[in-house]
Amino acid sequence: MSFKPQYRSGAEIRQTFLDFYAARGHQIVPSASLIPEDPTVLLTIAGMLPFKPIFLGQRPAPFPRATSSQKCIRTNDIENVGRTARHHTFFEMLGNFSFGDYFKDKAIAWAWELSTEVFGLPPERLVVSVFREDDEAFAIWRDQIGIPAHRIQRMDEADNFWVSGPTGPCGPCSEIYYDFHPERGDDTIDLEDDTRFIEFYNLVFMQYNRDVEGHLTPLQAQNIDTGMGLERMAQILQQVPNNYETDLILPIIKTAAAIAGLDYAQCDAKTQVSLKVIGDHVRAIVHLIADGVTASNLGRGYVLRRLIRRVVRHGRLIGIDREFTADVAATAIALAEAVYPNTRERQAVIQAELQREEARFLETLERGEKLLTDMIARATPKTGQQPGQIAGKDAFILYDTYGFPLELTQEIAEEQGLTVDVAGFEAAMEEQRRRSQEAHETIDLTVQGSLDQLAEHIHATVFRGYTDLTTQSVVEAVLVNGKQVPAAPAGSQVQIVLRETPFYAESGGQIGDRGYLLAADMPSPLTPLSPDEGSSELRVRITDVQKESDFFIHYGEVEAGTLRVGDRVTAQIDVACRRRAQANHTATHLLQAALKKIVDPAISQAGSLVAFDRLRFDFNCPRPLTLEELEQVEAQVNAWIAAATPATVAVMPIAEAKAKGAIAMFGEKYGDQVRVVDYPGVSMELCGGTHVANTAEIGLFKIIAETGIASGVRRIEAVAGQAALDYLTVRDRIVRELGDRFKAKPEELPDRIASLQSELKSAQKQLEQLKAELAIAKSDSLVTQAETVGSFHLLVTQLDGVDAEALKTAAERLQQKLGPQAAVVLGSVLAPDKVSLVAAFGPEVQAKGMQAGKFIGAIAKLCGGGGGGRPNLAQAGGRDASQLPAALRSAQEELQAALRG
Repeated sequence: MSFKPQYRSGAEIRQTFLDFYAARGHQIVPSASLIPEDPTVLLTIAGMLPFKPIFLGQRPAPFPRATSSQKCIRTNDIENVGRTARHHTFFEMLGNFSFGDYFKDKAIAWAWELSTEVFGLPPERLVVSVFREDDEAFAIWRDQIGIPAHRIQRMDEADNFWVSGPTGPCGPCSEIYYDFHPERGDDTIDLEDDTRFIEFYNLVFMQYNRDVEGHLTPLQAQNIDTGMGLERMAQILQQVPNNYETDLILPIIKTAAAIAGLDYAQCDAKTQVSLKVIGDHVRAIVHLIADGVTASNLGRGYVLRRLIRRVVRHGRLIGIDREFTADVAATAIALAEAVYPNTRERQAVIQAELQREEARFLETLERGEKLLTDMIARATPKTGQQPGQIAGKDAFILYDTYGFPLELTQEIAEEQGLTVDVAGFEAAMEEQRRRSQEAHETIDLTVQGSLDQLAEHIHATVFRGYTDLTTQSVVEAVLVNGKQVPAAPAGSQVQIVLRETPFYAESGGQIGDRGYLLAADMPSPLTPLSPDEGSSELRVRITDVQKESDFFIHYGEVEAGTLRVGDRVTAQIDVACRRRAQANHTATHLLQAALKKIVDPAISQAGSLVAFDRLRFDFNCPRPLTLEELEQVEAQVNAWIAAATPATVAVMPIAEAKAKGAIAMFGEKYGDQVRVVDYPGVSMELCGGTHVANTAEIGLFKIIAETGIASGVRRIEAVAGQAALDYLTVRDRIVRELGDRFKAKPEELPDRIASLQSELKSAQKQLEQLKAELAIAKSDSLVTQAETVGSFHLLVTQLDGVDAEALKTAAERLQQKLGPQAAVVLGSVLAPDKVSLVAAFGPEVQAKGMQAGKFIGAIAKLCGGGGGGRPNLAQAGGRDASQLPAALRSAQEELQAALRG
């Protein structure tokens, strides 16, 4: 039984579903956010979730019937993504819902009508399931719909009975399956065989209330909750082997493949799995970030971070050795924006978040993978042995040091036939909590394995940096490429553990100090050695300091001499950098205080960065700040700076600190004793960072940007101290140059630029008008080139350099000149990655069954794009200009065949 359905794009399927139910009295409801209102659910996992309060009787129904296309995220089957034909993390659930209005008979009848009459699925290819005790649904399918009894499968409660929880509304389900292989016959129908059957429509009949003892009582108001998987229906109607190769996901996959220099169709199965994972996960990532999720180690943020890291890893598996996720996301955004415009509106946020997370993960991924490879080699069983296991402690090192989620380690281990000691992992996690109550972000620690060996022989690093800028110390350990060495010569990249140090290690948003280690008796100018100075004197340039457990890890390069374990050294920080960091860190405290005072006392920190050249402060706020508010905040901070308020720093019990009103820093964990940094009457915070002794040392504070980075989270970027002076110096130079260029004083520049913009806008309008006139002139000369096909006139040609609007005008004019029997298709290359296409069909061409919208949309796909419009006139676009000639030839051939018939 051959069956070739009419091709429908994912967008057409979605709209057809919604229109079908809207015509039957259903209110079309937009998709809810992936961040649900329901506090018991992490993410929106089903189409019915936004209506759950109605189904539970907690909220009255605003309308009796509804229909929606709801975006959903599920990660419970993440290991099956890419490996099966139908598993996804992100998917769209098309649904129709009744709140005490219609029930089984209409739900079943409409589902069947939509599936068979609208989408054209042959009844002989459909099988349905019902709950084993639901005789009513069985009878409706058999007697009213006419399905043979042997094609109605009774299923157990686990498969076909929906519950909202231990108690509450519940009811039986009925599902519709599509049969890919009807030639196998009906004697042994097995709906669990997903190589033959795919469930694409699930009807839930909420007809009972379950009490605490499990007893079922009929509901007075019976409800309908249905779900049709958009991706699954697209697979069926587009006749592709899996959901990934539909037009909903395949363009994303092809973008990733192109970056890797691959042809997806020619790839082996393993590579295709990786490409499918990338295609699926990037869709999920784009929508998560668009809805306000930011990557973190908790909750929704953890889900996002895990997905991003899986994408990056699978990109590496297929040979991508550079940052690529933002480029792939651009394709996903282009596919989604028509239905979910927030993806385009937040494109900059989405791509910036991806770039940050990818760069962060790439810093440690390669080293982590090498370490995991070693672990796998140690754990891989010899022939005849039992399956091996990666130690929980090793898995924890990968998690804590390299940012590998436990699930990622398990996934990679499973690929090698191994398991992971999860109990051991959890024990190691708990041990770390006992050792240190400070929270750590991902750190570059190739030294971890060596530190584990050293921990029993050396003491925790003593930090002297609050009071000392220079400290005499002893080298406790030297590591090169993560391995202990007794000595490191000049030119070596090293990691160093000192007995005591003045260097601040990155934490609390403040980056680590820079500086030098020198021989104990060597002068300490922070300048490069002159050529005549001997290389026998020790000099190590420190570029970063990180903290792992109780050790400070000094990263640097031996510039002169040889560094040896046991050396006595002078550890000296770069004082200028420290002062910059202190100014910026204290400025963040003053900034938070000013925001609370001027904008909203409820504002709280959501992240920060304290660098030598700038500061960044993220805070919870549901709206952008006004220009007036920003000016007031900046003025307040500078007023506090001018007040020259001295700092009071004290260590006290955390309960006492909280009683005094000290504010905790975002993301930090605290012990029983805490360090409190207080600028009396201005700001008091729990903070382990370095600060100015008096606010006057900051000098100047300047806000340079205020943006939104997530739903309800804003970001202020600013500069303070010397960095503020540097910033203003650059701006002053720019203003002077602009003044010279425009022959205007600084105060006259805004009016001068506005005048030039107005002139440019006017010139652009004139240019557009001239282009349109030129397009019309060109088109008039093309009338004689029209081809005669029977009684019809056909013109397919390329007009380069003509923009979309002018091309549309030209096509419409040509069709009118050629008459009602004319079909006109024009294409134009606007840029290497931008193509414009237009189709204009006369009434008699339309009478032949040809519709301009559907036709040009299909042609645009050949150029990597899409589009549509009315039956008589439609536009489309593409991203691959090199394919335009082939697309136009295809258009001409298709029209010739259609018009001859």
